[in-house]
Amino acid sequence: MKKRELLNLGVPHAAVGIAIDAVRKAASKGSSRPEIRAAITAVLADPKAHTTDDVWGELASHCTGSGQSGGPSRTEPAPYRIWGSDFEPDSIRQMENACKLPVSVAGALMPDAHVGYGLPIGGVLATENAVIPYAVGMDIACRMKMTVLDLPVDALDKQQDRLARALENETSFGVGAEFKKRKQHPVMDEDWSCSRITNRDKDKAWKQLGTSGSGNHFVEFGVLTLPSPDLGLSTGRYLALLSHSGSRGTGGNVATFYSRLAMDLHPELPKELRHLAWLELGSEDGEEYWRAMELMGLYAAANHALIHRSIARNLGVDVLLDLENHHNFAWKERHQGRDVIVHRKGATPAAAGDLGIIPGSMGTPGYVVRGKGHPDSLNSASHGAGRRMSRKAAQSQYTWKDLKRFLEEQGVTLLSAGLDEVPMAYKDIHTVMAAQSDLVDTVARFDPKLVKMAPAGERPED
Repeated sequence: MKKRELLNLGVPHAAVGIAIDAVRKAASKGSSRPEIRAAITAVLADPKAHTTDDVWGELASHCTGSGQSGGPSRTEPAPYRIWGSDFEPDSIRQMENACKLPVSVAGALMPDAHVGYGLPIGGVLATENAVIPYAVGMDIACRMKMTVLDLPVDALDKQQDRLARALENETSFGVGAEFKKRKQHPVMDEDWSCSRITNRDKDKAWKQLGTSGSGNHFVEFGVLTLPSPDLGLSTGRYLALLSHSGSRGTGGNVATFYSRLAMDLHPELPKELRHLAWLELGSEDGEEYWRAMELMGLYAAANHALIHRSIARNLGVDVLLDLENHHNFAWKERHQGRDVIVHRKGATPAAAGDLGIIPGSMGTPGYVVRGKGHPDSLNSASHGAGRRMSRKAAQSQYTWKDLKRFLEEQGVTLLSAGLDEVPMAYKDIHTVMAAQSDLVDTVARFDPKLVKMAPAGERPED
């Protein structure tokens, strides 16, 4: 049954998603269409009599007003707190809209925040029993990974050609990037039939296994400076490899499919909240999306593992440290005395003691950090410096000459990138870090020196 038919039967707008799930369950148990229509009519006529029904109970509970999610709009927005300043008005508006959802519990806006789809990039949102695909993000489980290599720091100068060849030979960038010879990783032995999209796209994902995508994704060598013993390393300067990318085309397809499905299930949402449509956890669609999201997390981690392993093998060096964290994900956590789903769209987990990596840009430093577990941030911190202008604005405002001058001043060699990724298009990383000093402690600093990104002209997929 389609949503219009359900609405015509008298199903409340906010309960259409619940009703569709119930219809699917009833059909799977052998109920005919007339029987399903009759059941819905009976539930709407006397919902209290059906609250314990294994098929229609959730719809009945909602209609009695006892449903926990998908109910009427809240009278006041969920509370949220902002770190930083100088935000686009639309990013604030997006955060405010997210906190108006009936499923929202609390939110936070990180200092690198800027406009995204639905939830702003740099937005954190806790919900009750619901996952919002667009609050997870298009590039599911996009992540950072750093390895410290057993090479002297002066290899960045004395062996630059060798390091550059390793990057060129062992990485692949671009929207459709694939390897002719498929790489091997146990992630491909996971259950890819866990969702419609991952089942369909397994072959595509395997072809792209170990690739890096486009947009702000990168693989780069640089200098890690550790001011005091930590991370299992002594004080000093180290040559490190840092990468940033996610779940490639399959992750994007998962996000697109389930976002559209969520929007179809919630026709009651006004235009400004449409991209914040949610899927109920416990529902067939919600559980399917959750399984797909978790698989994309494993897949994104595998991409990075292969990149770093391949480069280390190419160079014939040992790895002294492995460190990684991810964003664009949802976690089941407990905050404010209740179990919630925490969406971190472009935000880094920063519970007390959590290690993370917060990059700047191709020409500015990034930082290894340790979380402080601030409750108002829902144990989160920024995931980077954050854009301060659009890609189009960056391309119109800056030239390749500007970029070359900036990188020369920083001692950075660029192998490939688009002009839309100029460091000047990003917020000042030092300002961002200062704004979240109560969220994380700085452990080490990373300065990029040899950078590879997708070539100019590629469609961004970050």
